[in-house]
Amino acid sequence: MPANEDTLSDDRRPSQPPDARMPRWLPRAMVLALALVACFQLASWGFHQLVGLLLNILIAFFLALAVEPAVDWMAARGVRRGLATGAVFLGILVAAAGFFALLGSMVAGQIATMVEEFPQYLDSVISWANSTFHTHLSRLEVQNNLLNSDWLQKYVQDSANNVLAVSATVLGSLFNLLTVALFSFYFAADGPRLRRALCSVLPPSRQAEVLRAWEIAVAKTGGYLYSRGLMALISGFAHYVLLEILGVPYAPALGVWVGLVSQFIPTIGTYLAGALPILIAFTVDPWYALWVFAFVVVYQQFENYLLQPRITARTVDIHPAVAFGSVIAGTALMGAVGALIAIPATATLQAFLSAYVKRYEVTDPRAHGGHRSRRAAQALARVRRGLHRDGPEGPKAPGDESAGEDEQTGRS
Repeated sequence: MPANEDTLSDDRRPSQPPDARMPRWLPRAMVLALALVACFQLASWGFHQLVGLLLNILIAFFLALAVEPAVDWMAARGVRRGLATGAVFLGILVAAAGFFALLGSMVAGQIATMVEEFPQYLDSVISWANSTFHTHLSRLEVQNNLLNSDWLQKYVQDSANNVLAVSATVLGSLFNLLTVALFSFYFAADGPRLRRALCSVLPPSRQAEVLRAWEIAVAKTGGYLYSRGLMALISGFAHYVLLEILGVPYAPALGVWVGLVSQFIPTIGTYLAGALPILIAFTVDPWYALWVFAFVVVYQQFENYLLQPRITARTVDIHPAVAFGSVIAGTALMGAVGALIAIPATATLQAFLSAYVKRYEVTDPRAHGGHRSRRAAQALARVRRGLHRDGPEGPKAPGDESAGEDEQTGRS
């Protein structure tokens, strides 16, 4: 009986599947997956926090590449590299300060002129409105309505509340400018040491490629900056001469504005550069504005078809469509910073690829468009006749059955 009871109790027990336990690797895989997700989130957060610093370092690197040819030229003549870098940056600082001083004097002069002549402008507008719409407005009434208007008081109040935000923005911009200047100075002054440190962690087979890419980047970026600077100098001088002849005020500042803005702001720089002198000339005489507009258009064609191809032929020789597309892509990726460095970066990449991509001569004339030319057909027929002189047992060129047709084409 006890044996039977034990047998029955064993039969009544529920059967369990043999693989009901959790695999040993599953907890470890779950912990590893969670750790990878946490590392990705941490890296993404860190990248978004440091994106401003990374952009500043990128700008500083391209600025250092641009000034490195001048620093190398001075260092080759016995000047210490740090002193040469400081001299180059001092020249850039003086040029930038002079530009903003000229531009600031022009803006301040125009504002002072507008403030002095504002009552006359207001009287002319009021007289025109009274004669046109048969109103009885007076300057005192208009001034009182403007000073006591709700929108003006709200604007003044909002401006007063935003003083702190504007101050923080200005201080942030100055800090970013100082960061760019500091990093670019160290990149340019310690360029050879930086290259040695970078190549020391690479195998010898890769060191030559890195150095070659660095030299190409220096040549293209420096060539872009110097060619643009030369064209800015020519453009600014030409527009200054025109504005001085017409008697437009602030001709030196407007010439510097046109030269720098038209060359260093891609795509829309020409239109921004020409709008300001046209507007200033219009305040003097509307016909002067028309003359300035015509000169801007004519000079732009001269620069695009004659001046720019000669200056940039050996520095930044890229197709205009490629340059335009690179500027759009750089703007979409990094905004104004991407627009500024898009062309030298594209020129560097194009030169690096052309140095390592092997090209072959195109033998088929049809690849150049249209049908075979007469000279190409005659040359191909002569080659095939030379192959036929080897005799019936000699080698035959592929497609000899069409030799007669090619010869007829050559005679035609």
